[in-house]
Amino acid sequence: MIDRLLDLYKKNKEVVNYLVAGGLTTLVDLIVYYGLTLTVLNPDDPVQIQAAVVIAWIIAVAFAYVVNRKFVFESKNKDVKKEAFSFVMARVSTLLLEMGFMYVTVTVLGMDDRIAKVIVQILIIISNYLLSKLVVFRKKEE
Repeated sequence: MIDRLLDLYKKNKEVVNYLVAGGLTTLVDLIVYYGLTLTVLNPDDPVQIQAAVVIAWIIAVAFAYVVNRKFVFESKNKDVKKEAFSFVMARVSTLLLEMGFMYVTVTVLGMDDRIAKVIVQILIIISNYLLSKLVVFRKKEE
């Protein structure tokens, strides 16, 4: 049984590691977001809710880059600045997706911000994996 699990892990290492990294990144994002909206920022104020989203995003993206580079995609790219810039730009697109989703669900439709935040994270994890795999950390042919 353990051999089967190890074999399954080896065959799907990148996806499994990404799910763990994505889960940890999501946890960082949620802790920062909830920490801000439960203490210093008012989630009923549209500007403050977007500020909480952006601040949480910045911290989560910094964490995600390091974890994805080292443990998920095992990047050997020597141009770290270019790679990091590409990573951040890919994540900006999903930040805009998140901000739009939060605006529509919370501000327009009146959904609880905590529920909306969890729902949007599922879309973000999938989108971020695809962007990282296909754009940022794609393996160059030797």
